[in-house]
Amino acid sequence: METNGVKREVMKMRPMLKRARRGFTLIELMIVVAIVGILAVLAIYGVRKYLANAKTAEARNSLGQISKDQAAEYEGEHMQATVLGLGSTAAMSRALCGKEAAMVPAAVPAGAKYQSQPSDWNAGAATTPPSGFACLKFTMDAPQYYAYSFTSTGTSGNAGDTFLASANGDLNGDKVLSTFSITGQINTSFVLNIAPNMLEVNPEE
Repeated sequence: METNGVKREVMKMRPMLKRARRGFTLIELMIVVAIVGILAVLAIYGVRKYLANAKTAEARNSLGQISKDQAAEYEGEHMQATVLGLGSTAAMSRALCGKEAAMVPAAVPAGAKYQSQPSDWNAGAATTPPSGFACLKFTMDAPQYYAYSFTSTGTSGNAGDTFLASANGDLNGDKVLSTFSITGQINTSFVLNIAPNMLEVNPEE
């Protein structure tokens, strides 16, 4: 009796062993391939996003530095180098830097980097007082993806005077420009207020 019971148990297990040895079905393989494909697409997108953020960090960091340089320049006292007469008053000692004559570089690099030279950033050094990047004492030594410009509406330190620093780039060379900009304004208390955030248009172009 016991032998017959063992035989019956063995007969029951045989179909299960056959199913265990069976391979994957076509549908199961297609599902696995689809999942791998989706993961690959997500990985590629993530890498592209990471590389784009690494490149745009240049513009954000540079414009942040330019705005800090303008704030430091505005708060510094720059009086005339002459002796004041008795009873006289010095001119306004705080003012925005003047407009930069040219963008650096003159053309936006298209899918490439530009290596600037010191003269690119010293164009405003000859003016009195110095203007633009020379006034800001801002330069870039490393190759750059973006072209930078600086403008201001006044250099007399009047309330309402504004400055605007911009970076234009073409990371993928498709002629569609990305633009980053930051602005600041002298308020009625003669304090320079800088925007808390940058304006970004097509940042990954």
